[in-house]
Amino acid sequence: MHVLPDDLKDTLKGYIGTLVDEPGLFQILQKKHKIVTVGDKVTYTVLKHGFTPLLCIVDFILERKTYPEEMKTLIQGYGRTHLTIKNPPGTITDDLWSAIKKVYQNPQDQPVRIEVDGEEDLASLAAIYLAPRGVTVIYGLPNKGVVVVKATEAHKQKVKEVLDKM
Repeated sequence: MHVLPDDLKDTLKGYIGTLVDEPGLFQILQKKHKIVTVGDKVTYTVLKHGFTPLLCIVDFILERKTYPEEMKTLIQGYGRTHLTIKNPPGTITDDLWSAIKKVYQNPQDQPVRIEVDGEEDLASLAAIYLAPRGVTVIYGLPNKGVVVVKATEAHKQKVKEVLDKM
């Protein structure tokens, strides 16, 4: 299990990848085929506009609050496979790590929706680190925009440096 220490919280306020607004996201998505979304708002936005993530990771909470039923219904209807994983805030449990890894290893089960009982905020680290070549991970950065991360060796190395401190 990976647990976020207090001294890394400021580090994670930054981001790896490219910060974009919604129109910028759609331009990028037009060129991407293998995408992963982490977070409810990002997942909803991507699904609403007809894109098909191979994996989405949600917790049915938006900025620490519940959100409209329309969003929840769209997200709950997505995925060939659905998993529910317990993951407390500030952690990446072994179960969440294993579930993400399994999704990447078993493309026949895709698309997959992982519903996190707890918090999914750090799942983007595992999603980036474990992603095979050609996958792009998308997650929201509250009040700033959307972060788009290609699963390159350089990005994986940056994530590994954070994970090693957890």
